[in-house]
Amino acid sequence: MTDGIEFGLDTFGGVTLGADGQPVPQAQVIRGVVDEAVLADETGVDFIGLGEHHRADFAISSPETVLAAIAGRTGRLRLGSAVTVLSSDDPIRVFQRFATLDAISNGRAEVVLGRGSFTESFPLFGYDLRQYSELFEEKLDLFAAVLKQEPVTWQGRTRAPLTGQRVYPPVESGRLRTFVGVGGSPESIVRAARHDLPVILAIIGGDPARFRPFVELSQRAYEEFGRPAQAMGVHTIGYVAESDSQAREDYFPGYRQMRNKIGAERGWPPMASGDFEREVEHGALHLGSPETVARKIAATVRTLGVNRFALKYDGGMLEHGKLLRCVELYGSKVIPMVRDMLA
Repeated sequence: MTDGIEFGLDTFGGVTLGADGQPVPQAQVIRGVVDEAVLADETGVDFIGLGEHHRADFAISSPETVLAAIAGRTGRLRLGSAVTVLSSDDPIRVFQRFATLDAISNGRAEVVLGRGSFTESFPLFGYDLRQYSELFEEKLDLFAAVLKQEPVTWQGRTRAPLTGQRVYPPVESGRLRTFVGVGGSPESIVRAARHDLPVILAIIGGDPARFRPFVELSQRAYEEFGRPAQAMGVHTIGYVAESDSQAREDYFPGYRQMRNKIGAERGWPPMASGDFEREVEHGALHLGSPETVARKIAATVRTLGVNRFALKYDGGMLEHGKLLRCVELYGSKVIPMVRDMLA
């Protein structure tokens, strides 16, 4: 069962505080992410995903640029986004950038396309939020056409049409590995199946088992479109430390701060007493010692029947040294344990 399962790490390059209590410069965070990815490559992690954001608390706004730096220092790690906000980008340029990354890395590039969980990129790049759904629908349609690496003829409402246009550089292996990131929308599941693209489920809260209906919907959608079902992946949150107590101590302060900050922006109530423990014990937080995290990952993979698992490991605003240790424990201990549990 485990031969086809991929285990990876995702990060948004979360900005933490230095010893002086001030935010660490974003440039320093980006360099730290490169070092973390190199360690992931050395310890047996299968892939790294970098999220695109355009705000002060996350340092990575151009994942493929950072991934190119990682490519030069690694040899086996697959290199992707988590996610690329396609709605506020140009599908042709996204394809070209990742095709270039694929060439640099000798075929290790992949891209996860999504609408993103934040909206800062829309005003930044001049897009109308009222077209939120239409932009993604049309741009994914165009990207799917470009993936075929044939002359593209396409027409929509949100950009100029194309007639017999070739896109360069081509992907050497023949096709860029592409996923669609989905946060819990049935329409998004069906859309991915219509374009014959696999789905990555973003599970950032609640029991992962509640996403099982989305897995079943995806299988039905592929069948209705007359295509073989694509395997599905999961992106979720967590952190690995030497012990359960150490993981909680390290992770909780930053988790609470970030949760309340984003909650205030979105109109959520402050984090209630017990919320953190519920997420650790029964929800999306895969947090604790290597043994604890391995058991929870194995349960998630079994419950959902996925073939790809990504742990977003920077959610607690943790300093670089602790993130390095998390990466090391995940690659050298957690992944082998999960493979044994699922064998």
